[in-house]
Amino acid sequence: MSYLVETGPASEPRTEAVHTGTIPTIIRRIEEAVDIETAAIKTDVNFDLKASNARKSRYLYELNRATRGLDPNMVGAETRSGLARLREKLELNERAILAHLNAVKEVATMVQEAIQHSENDGTYSAYEFGKA
Repeated sequence: MSYLVETGPASEPRTEAVHTGTIPTIIRRIEEAVDIETAAIKTDVNFDLKASNARKSRYLYELNRATRGLDPNMVGAETRSGLARLREKLELNERAILAHLNAVKEVATMVQEAIQHSENDGTYSAYEFGKA
């Protein structure tokens, strides 16, 4: 099944045929990227989060383009369930990213405190005056 989507600037309307079968494929691709990222955040200290984020952004852009102008009544059960799964996976991914960011913040705070402690040689420092 396919449907028509109007794309392009208002002065040059174009019509492209988009096949609804591609939307579930895009959703699966996003799910796979999100699953890999979520697992890697928890286990792989060398995981390239920047590259993974770029990949997710590109896939979400593809999904946005594929669904632009889509009549909600034309969305099939496979697409609806895929979007629900994707939403759940994105929520898990968000929690993993927030936990990772909080851990990074804690480590940065500990390093900052260690540096400040090592620089304190018993005399009054600008840092000590700032605490008062």
